Amino acid sequence: MSIYAVKTTASQERTVADMIVNREEPEIHAVLAPDSLTSYVMVEAEDDAVISRVLEEIPHARSMVPGVSSISEVEHFLSPTPDVEGIAEGDIVELIAGPFKGEKAQVQRIDEGKDQVTVELYEATVPIPVTVRGDQIRVLDSEER
Repeated sequence: MSIYAVKTTASQERTVADMIVNREEPEIHAVLAPDSLTSYVMVEAEDDAVISRVLEEIPHARSMVPGVSSISEVEHFLSPTPDVEGIAEGDIVELIAGPFKGEKAQVQRIDEGKDQVTVELYEATVPIPVTVRGDQIRVLDSEER
């Protein structure tokens, strides 16, 4: 089995992937539309003829990229990355959700196992450590840069 790349209209990757899956073709085994890959959908199929046939009837599917991809080229899309990746102790962050939304803080501790970050708010009168999920912060300034 091979993995083929299908070019799509921008921001229509999920729609194209859903339409391919709903066709229930026995020769198509898997469809992948990762968020980090814009305008492309990866399709695992037995050959490219079945994909070409399916794409003729699907709107927003532009064309099939010539060639075949291997599993090693797409496996990094299959494992989720933790939200705290790229955040280091001492980084300046902004809280983008929760009761302290919009506040700036400094990272004090990172718990990668729980995907949580403990920060200390800048503008608080008394320094209070607040623990938030990794997806609730945005890095403004990093010491590593």
